Amino acid sequence: MQSSRTSGGTFKLSKDKHFEKKFWDVIGLYLNPPDRALVLCCDEKSQCQALERTQPGLPITRGYSRTQTHDYKRHGTVTLFAALSYLDGKVFSQTAAKHTHRQWLGFLKKLDRETPQDLTLHLIADNYATHKQAKVKTWIQWRNQRQRKATGVDRIVMHFTPTSSSWMNMVERFFRDLTEDAIREGSFSSVGELVEQITGYIADRNLNPKPYIWKKKGEEILAKIHRARQAAARAVTTVNE
Repeated sequence: MQSSRTSGGTFKLSKDKHFEKKFWDVIGLYLNPPDRALVLCCDEKSQCQALERTQPGLPITRGYSRTQTHDYKRHGTVTLFAALSYLDGKVFSQTAAKHTHRQWLGFLKKLDRETPQDLTLHLIADNYATHKQAKVKTWIQWRNQRQRKATGVDRIVMHFTPTSSSWMNMVERFFRDLTEDAIREGSFSSVGELVEQITGYIADRNLNPKPYIWKKKGEEILAKIHRARQAAARAVTTVNE
């Protein structure tokens, strides 16, 4: 059981039987990125809501922070597909009205088109069923076969984080910044307006991208997880006594 801690002070213990193997697979990409490759941290930010505040917010004044009305109108949702390049911080993105394997596959094809053809794409993703759907796997196999004939190496290599371990995927840091900087304080009268805000934020960020750097040593993280596991076991024992 491994812990995934949130900003609110809560946590969840992963029960992934292959946690450590998946952990080192992903962390290894951060600590020692492979040559002739792009490491892309991928995920979907689903159900982004276009919320329109019923009244304009009050501006910041002396002694008071900016305020918003508590109620709003809902104008629909959109899903953002994003891939964060670990080495340089550039974000590849695509928005869609739906969130199925078709949209995920479309995003993979977009990454294939927009990245250098002689590089292997190492994609970090979670275990959501969409990412492992049969048609997605078939397309990746077909694309890799074609790439191997041309260069001798695969084009796309998938790396899946352990269950309940989204903290290992660096794109989640980007999603947090996107929410804080461009969405949470906004008021959007349509989905199109929300999409324009999101795409504009990403475009501006890509003019001067800044990577998120993984600094913590893997051994230190595993030691902390081991202590959390022991604490959880003691807590269970105490409750059962």
